This record gives sequence, structure tokens and C-alpha cells, in this order.
Amino acid sequence: MLRNLMLTTTATLMLAGAAFAEGQKSDIVDTAVSAGNFTTLVAAVQAAGLVDTLKGEGPFTVFAPTDEAFAKLPAGTVDTLLKPENKDQLVGILTYHVVPGAVKSTDLTEGLTAKTVQGAPVTFTLKDGAMVNDAKITAADIEASNGVIHVIDTVIMPPAN
Repeated sequence: MLRNLMLTTTATLMLAGAAFAEGQKSDIVDTAVSAGNFTTLVAAVQAAGLVDTLKGEGPFTVFAPTDEAFAKLPAGTVDTLLKPENKDQLVGILTYHVVPGAVKSTDLTEGLTAKTVQGAPVTFTLKDGAMVNDAKITAADIEASNGVIHVIDTVIMPPAN
């Protein structure tokens, strides 16, 4: 399964490269793929069946954990989440990283909350640099054709129901 995900990711990378060569603005998924440091996120989005959604009209704001952010999770967590029997849990985690609409860094204020696609809110703090929950926003306002991406250094987990 992981081999198939990697092959799909490679094929998507090739397609994204072609889109950039033509000077077109890429959607959120293709932008993440072309960046090169979101391979785990892209694999998770594919396993969760969310590619078409995140390639949709939007706009969406995605708080995108890097590969290094996923590596901070306990050993085996990502492999477990990518299993088909854990798809609902994976969808819940990934949709907790997405806010409807285009939220730019200039829209953020101390203590602001925003409802995620998952349903639970995230909270922004600014006093020690922009953060969403416990994740530091390391790069902001990456424009895509259907929204905006903010890079984060930690995978944020939805609250337990």
C-alpha cells in the first residue's frame, strides 16, 4: 500500500511540474506536492480520499504540517493512520487542519478562533509568533488557486469527542 501511495505521489509530482512549467497557479494539493516537504501529508490526503475535495473550488485555508512535523508523532502513528480501517480517524485529523474560506496571516488576531471542516475550532495566538493551537506557523500565505496554505511545525490533533 505504501508503495502505491509513493508511486501516486511521484506521478502527481510530475503532473504538478508540468502545470508549473505552463505558468498556471496550482491548487492546494499540487502546491503541496511541488514543495517537496509535504510527502507524508500528501500520502495521508490520498489515503483519506480527500484529494478531490482539496482540488475543489474552495476557498480553503490549510494548515500544512511538514514531513518533520509528522516525524514528531510517536513511532508507527502515521503507518497506523494510513491503514484503511483507520480512514475515519485520518479524515478527522486532516479536516481539523482545514478552515473554510481564505484566512490570511493579516486576518489573524490574538485569541481568534476558527471552526475547522472537522467541526472543532482552532485558536490562534500571536505573542510568541503566529501559532495555531500548539503549532508554530513557519511560513504563511502560500497562495493556491483555491485557497491559501500556512506551513506548521506540528500536527494538530482535534479534541477528543
